[in-house]
Amino acid sequence: MKELFSKFGRIQKNDLEFHEIFENFAFGEVYDYSTLTEKESILATLASLIACQSPKAFKKILSAALDMDLAPEEAKELLYQSVPYVGFGRAHNFFGIIIKVFEAKGIDLPLLPERSNTTPENRHQKGRELQEKFFGAEYIQNMNDNAPDGQEHFNRFLEGFCFGDFYTRDGLDDQLREFITFVLIVSLGSCENQLRAHTQANLNVGNDKEKLVSAITVIMPYIGFPKTLKGLAIVNDVCG
Repeated sequence: MKELFSKFGRIQKNDLEFHEIFENFAFGEVYDYSTLTEKESILATLASLIACQSPKAFKKILSAALDMDLAPEEAKELLYQSVPYVGFGRAHNFFGIIIKVFEAKGIDLPLLPERSNTTPENRHQKGRELQEKFFGAEYIQNMNDNAPDGQEHFNRFLEGFCFGDFYTRDGLDDQLREFITFVLIVSLGSCENQLRAHTQANLNVGNDKEKLVSAITVIMPYIGFPKTLKGLAIVNDVCG
């Protein structure tokens, strides 16, 4: 994975001391304690950089990752998946970065296959089905039943927009989408209720505690110790 950090030539040229410290930790020691695949590590890193608002680092690592094991379609779907969680205000600049990196690589983004599996008529139904798969039908029904008066529409947004429009897409399987969501929420910080729910959802779709701890391990250099320790505390509490 050190080839990813080799793209940060300006740091290496002008501050070799920091470059060596960070490279040895973030692209060396950290991986001694992770069981993620190379692709999972790349997706986790890129997702964290979106949530942390690090467009320059994202661009450099994306460019290197496309020469490794990351498919253009997976990069596109990673960004799509981020929108309901970080918001379009944060994700907006990264669409431009992907376009520029793809153009430099000779990848024609408009020619990538469309991966939507819903229509305006069935997006809520399809979204609800996935919500129930990830969280359980009883959990979702209770959430809807207990919505405060005048705020029921936010649950409809979750059902149709978040899950109907995005989770139903091809290009990433359920495990990877929920894994990416977990990374985004940990990286955002201060989203404890959502992190608890999505930690359990990861378990429900087949991602185990070891994978979640490995994800936090890999992104720790980007999010810092406070968010890391808060994320680990919640994982330990939910997973036991």
